[in-house]
Amino acid sequence: MSGRPGTGLGRALAALLTLAGLGLAAQAAWIPAKAILAQVLLERAFARTLAEGRPMKPWPWADTEPVARLDLAGRSFVVLRGGSGQALAFGPGQLDGTPEAGEPGIAVFAAHRDTQFAVLGDLAPGDPVTVTRRDGRAVRFRVTGARVAPWDASGLDPQAPGRHLALVTCWPLAALRSGPLRLIVEAEAETP
Repeated sequence: MSGRPGTGLGRALAALLTLAGLGLAAQAAWIPAKAILAQVLLERAFARTLAEGRPMKPWPWADTEPVARLDLAGRSFVVLRGGSGQALAFGPGQLDGTPEAGEPGIAVFAAHRDTQFAVLGDLAPGDPVTVTRRDGRAVRFRVTGARVAPWDASGLDPQAPGRHLALVTCWPLAALRSGPLRLIVEAEAETP
């Protein structure tokens, strides 16, 4: 029963720190894990949307539905209607007030930099981006460039001439907290 003084306290502190570390690791893994699981459910809802010709919710209480599938940099994501925090927690969102991809103007898709749009840093001018709309039409785009702009001064006009796509996420990509800058990857529709 004789031991070094403070050994019990040291063990308790080590156990507490270990539990705290495990809790932080679980919390950090939750958002990406939720995004991956949601994409499975969203993929099923998008397939039903294509088959039935009408929007299908991914789960009964969802306040959004799939509007497109986005293929870029070897990855595929289902895009949701709207850019609310709830929609973006599960996948990219098409911002309200922007046209469908391939229609005149600029369709704007936004997503978190630490989930789906972490791949934006891998895109270069000339890279292909394909959007399959909920009507089944696939529209092919080519990346024309990327830029960084303040969140409230993107210069994106949904009514701009041409048929464009803008992919938007927080900048810098490796930052740990949200800031005022956004990475905007711009693409132009290929002519059929």
